[in-house]
Amino acid sequence: MTMKLYAVSDGPPSLAVRMVFQTLNIPYELIDVDFIAGEHMTAEYAKMNPQKEIPVLDDAGFYLSESIAIMQYLCDKYAPNNPLYPRDPAKRAIVNHRLCFNMAFYYSAISAHCMAPIFFDYQRTDMSLKKVNNALNVLETYLREGGTKYAATDNVTIADFALITATICLEAINFDLSTYPLVIKWYERFKQENPDSWIIANAGMQEIAQFEKNPPDLSHMNHPFHPTRKAKVSTGV
Repeated sequence: MTMKLYAVSDGPPSLAVRMVFQTLNIPYELIDVDFIAGEHMTAEYAKMNPQKEIPVLDDAGFYLSESIAIMQYLCDKYAPNNPLYPRDPAKRAIVNHRLCFNMAFYYSAISAHCMAPIFFDYQRTDMSLKKVNNALNVLETYLREGGTKYAATDNVTIADFALITATICLEAINFDLSTYPLVIKWYERFKQENPDSWIIANAGMQEIAQFEKNPPDLSHMNHPFHPTRKAKVSTGV
């Protein structure tokens, strides 16, 4: 039975998971979740993921949410010896660290500054900008001190997928990265050396850029993220 991935076309976590499917050449059915219509807030969706976040994997009735867990699962089940998720304990530990760093520190700051003002009732502030710059400074440090071509090792790993798809949000709003030369070098290298993965990321980035120029209309009162409500800023979309 072909796996199903419930995803959004511009959501960084969804894009990262799609990169794993593409890189490992795993067949799957991509099911687009209409975030604007609130399809992920339905009772039916909640049966798959009580958190009501995106993406969700359906592997023959085995439901798994959280993009990191999905990427790890796909690698462990379908490509256990692939360097995309190395088996060496030390290397895997660094990959896992970068994934945690992205979820809790890097994308969380970027999401609040870039995505929340588009999809939620939030504003970009000096504090949100400070948090993004702090996150970029830390990534710059990891890239410098790690001395590797990519975020965790000398080859692309699932950590890069997560971090790259977070960084596209900055490009989408024309964020100035010029003071982070190693971040730029890593980001541009990914684009050049991983063209198939970049096609996925770039398509999502272009959508975010369009939403930045023309925010979606969430004024209908039945929408769970009506602008008059303070909604949770989630890293799961």
